[in-house]
Amino acid sequence: MERFTISLDDKLAREFDHWIADRGYANRSEAVRDLLRAEMERTRQEKDESVHCVACLSYIFNHHQRELTERLTELQHDHHDLAVSMMHAHLDHDHCLETVILRGPTLAVRRFADAVCAERGVHHGKLNLISVELHHSHKHGRGTHHAAHVHPKPIS
Repeated sequence: MERFTISLDDKLAREFDHWIADRGYANRSEAVRDLLRAEMERTRQEKDESVHCVACLSYIFNHHQRELTERLTELQHDHHDLAVSMMHAHLDHDHCLETVILRGPTLAVRRFADAVCAERGVHHGKLNLISVELHHSHKHGRGTHHAAHVHPKPIS
């Protein structure tokens, strides 16, 4: 592990220590590492350097909107290669919250999320995306029943 030293003025150091305490970090180093990771991730995505990702798309929709539930289900089926899992929760008599776990090429995931959020009756859509690297193709177990696959690994 590499070490480096930074200097902060007293006011910024106090604010940072309060920020660290509010979020439950054990020390400044962990907080700085997380801040750096977040900024590197933001830069990767801003420059379209994120080739593959895992993501969580959450949105609220009015389930009374004509044929919206069917259109959303069809979108998910049309993108079964991206949609890993989905959770549906009833918020009130009119609105539902859905969260879809996605994995795949970043551009395809973004386009899917945009298509879902653009549907009439969908409100408050939010995509949380994390860049990943794909590891080499391999199989688990023995025999012919195990398909080759790759695992996504978060970029550190």
